[in-house]
Amino acid sequence: MKIKCIAIGKTKSQDFLSLIKSYISKIKHYISFEFIIINEIKSIKNKSIQKKQEAEAILKNIKVDSHIILLDENGKELSSISFSKFIQHHLNSSKKEIIFIIGGAYGFSDKLLERANEKISLSKMTFSHQMVRIIFLEQLYRSFTILKNEPYHNN
Repeated sequence: MKIKCIAIGKTKSQDFLSLIKSYISKIKHYISFEFIIINEIKSIKNKSIQKKQEAEAILKNIKVDSHIILLDENGKELSSISFSKFIQHHLNSSKKEIIFIIGGAYGFSDKLLERANEKISLSKMTFSHQMVRIIFLEQLYRSFTILKNEPYHNN
């Protein structure tokens, strides 16, 4: 099993980059993991065209049999424990690859929403897509520590 995370746009903050790299390193102790950055589509006045172009760039990184999970504000909310069970469920499945997708500032195109197998939400609150990367990576790392019964979750 491999897990990937695809995100739109580069992380500009060195502080954020440092945290992202730290969590990626920690996650790789548990599973094959790849973090893919798709270049941000320069601001287009028509947001649906921008979402469509972002979706096309994302879909180039997805195999036909990949299991796609969108990080979307309208998705299912999970506690950290529930998310670890969610991860375990997918680890136990016959899936070869799970891909979590963090969309751009305007969300996902209809094509990507149709291609997705699931949607989960990190919160009812709105976060910048830069912050979502850190929050998601921390929760993914936390889920593995929960599954391995390691003390991180209790700190």
